[in-house]
Amino acid sequence: MTIEVLVADDHAIIRDGLKKILADTADMLVAGEACNGNAALEKVRERGWGLVVLDMSMPGRSGLELIKLMKAERARLPILVFSMHPEEQYAVRAIRAGASGYLSKEGDSDLLLPAMRTVAAGGAFVSSKVAQLLAMDASRQSDGLPHTLLSDREYGVFSRIVRGVSLTEIADELSLSIKTVSTHKSHILAKMNLANQVDLVRYAIEHHLLDPSRE
Repeated sequence: MTIEVLVADDHAIIRDGLKKILADTADMLVAGEACNGNAALEKVRERGWGLVVLDMSMPGRSGLELIKLMKAERARLPILVFSMHPEEQYAVRAIRAGASGYLSKEGDSDLLLPAMRTVAAGGAFVSSKVAQLLAMDASRQSDGLPHTLLSDREYGVFSRIVRGVSLTEIADELSLSIKTVSTHKSHILAKMNLANQVDLVRYAIEHHLLDPSRE
């Protein structure tokens, strides 16, 4: 039986690349595409899918919110996150939100098909790096590191702020008002006991939540 895959990514080159890769397989095919979060959610509402390959950063809705909404619509939907963001930034939160696997686009390309097949079969794909992060996260719960206290929405705003995205751009990306984004920023600073944006960036670098080479 052929696994019908929904590819949700705002970059056409990624969607086209996955179509070409799966065209050479006998057990999977790209049966649907979405270039933003709202379109991806609509396609999940319309029908069932054997697998969703999901980018974390798309217009319309943030990745973490989108995972939760998709799982609310179809609890057994297999979701593999395929993201430009390194594992340190989002892997643990994505899996907590309901994804069954997380793969960085900068990682080993040979892992993509095995990861897709594993998740589509109902399993979980966790690289050694992600497994280590999950173990560290479990031990950190008692430590209460400041960034672990942020909600998923706040963490999404935080991650964009430290990458240098303006509040206006964040508002557009997340479909929020600038006032709401400013409120989130204030809450983030208060929860993390930091004074300003420079402190946020310094914290992100110190805790490996930001990859300077990408900025």
